[in-house]
Amino acid sequence: MGGGAVASTGNTAAIGHLIDPRRKWYNNRRLISLNAWIVLLLITSSTNGYDGSMMNGLQSLTQWKGYFNNPTGGKLGLLNAIQNIGSLAAYPISPYLSDGLGRRPTIFIGAVIMCLATVIQTASQSVGMFIGARFLIGFGLTFAANAAPMLVTEISYPTYRAPLTSTYNSLWYSGAIIAAWTTFGTFKLNNTWAWRVPSAIQALPSVLQVCLIWFCPESPRFLISKGKEAAALKTLAYYHADGNDQDPLVRYEFEEIKAAIEFDRTVAANVGWKALFSTPGNRKRMRIIVALAFFSQWSGNGLVSYYLNKVFDTIGITDPTIQLLINGILQIWNLFWALLASSLVDRLGRRLLFMTSVIGMIVFFTLQTVCSALFAQRGSDQAAHAVIAFIFLFYASYDLAFTPLIVSYTVEILPYQLRAKGFTIFNFTISLALIFNQYVNPIALDHLGWKYYIVYVCWLAFEAVFLWFYVIETKNRTLEETAALFDGAEVTEQIAEQAAHQAHVAHDVSDEKSSGSFHENTPGLNKA
Repeated sequence: MGGGAVASTGNTAAIGHLIDPRRKWYNNRRLISLNAWIVLLLITSSTNGYDGSMMNGLQSLTQWKGYFNNPTGGKLGLLNAIQNIGSLAAYPISPYLSDGLGRRPTIFIGAVIMCLATVIQTASQSVGMFIGARFLIGFGLTFAANAAPMLVTEISYPTYRAPLTSTYNSLWYSGAIIAAWTTFGTFKLNNTWAWRVPSAIQALPSVLQVCLIWFCPESPRFLISKGKEAAALKTLAYYHADGNDQDPLVRYEFEEIKAAIEFDRTVAANVGWKALFSTPGNRKRMRIIVALAFFSQWSGNGLVSYYLNKVFDTIGITDPTIQLLINGILQIWNLFWALLASSLVDRLGRRLLFMTSVIGMIVFFTLQTVCSALFAQRGSDQAAHAVIAFIFLFYASYDLAFTPLIVSYTVEILPYQLRAKGFTIFNFTISLALIFNQYVNPIALDHLGWKYYIVYVCWLAFEAVFLWFYVIETKNRTLEETAALFDGAEVTEQIAEQAAHQAHVAHDVSDEKSSGSFHENTPGLNKA
């Protein structure tokens, strides 16, 4: 791409005039039902967040450290990294399950494995058993985490797709909150149940998914890709138009999905792993996706996410009670900012949120580094307290974009035929970044202390430059329009025109080229 900010030429979906302004998430029974099923999918992210925060909390529990002979260095790194190693083992399989069996069966398989793994983790009698259980947790979670966000974005009502998909990763913190306060609550138990109780609670979201996932609708995109067009149309009509399969919005969505999938199969030849890098458009997608995956873990957040107690040790806060308390409050703070940003993704746009986020991180992480240095050199209590304040401000900045957008932006810019495989590359890259972090961070902190923070300050500056040049604005477009942006404006127009023609509705080109959000203020639904 050339120099300067790159953005889309249109900010508004061409289906605004097809949206019924009376159909809202709070007053339509079918949308309420649909969003309830989406919540069942969103808690997959809570499971992941619970695991990270639980491991953070366990490292502050003397009961856990004593039972496993005070793991440090490489063993501590392995205990944290093994979940991601389990994920690596599942990545080659997960997209084939999502695309072959469907989104729902893949979530079910992942949830069953997670339930079994948490039983083993809770009953662990040795560090080897604990490590094996965490490997299985990562293995099972990969299946559910591959399919769940794709199903969210593929069944959501158009006006709520971006906020709901952005909420997926934001709910990582809901699991983290439960884990943080659970470990804080069990801290006073003077036996192994201090860490076994948090381990057992980790299974709850997976138990819910095992029991309820078959009542959730399957992706209309998956159904159409398998030739089950009648079932896809029925699903769209039931949830998006109260069962009316002749509704103009439903007909347009149905035909647009068909046109986009056919384009990917025939014209773009988006089939197989090679297709991810075979065209200029796909290479643009993968460049952004891989970068966002690394940025999401290499922005300094990894130091707090998994090694909060070591960060506190460097500034003299060694009381386990205080460490656990700050961890619990931090997760609530994070959830607030992430959910706020999720609600604004279509109003403010992706580029503005990304740039605001990275600039804020540079400022506050730099200040955190300075205050850590002052404490190390002078032992200043004021500097130690300032570090805590800047950690909170750093995370508020991180949560504006890197919590809500990394998953939603990834799945929306990938066309259906490549979505599962491209999302697997994204998750694979995150696992590589995490494994690096979990082995390198504790060693670097032990040897360098606060000086290690300078590495992340430099890296954040690089992130800002990359995001400015390469992130494309995608707000207020349909899923198919967004994915087609990277293949050129003519492709977007071609798919939209074909869908409008087959659905017998007007394709409002002026709507595409105006700014704003989905237009819901048109009482009449234009028919051709």
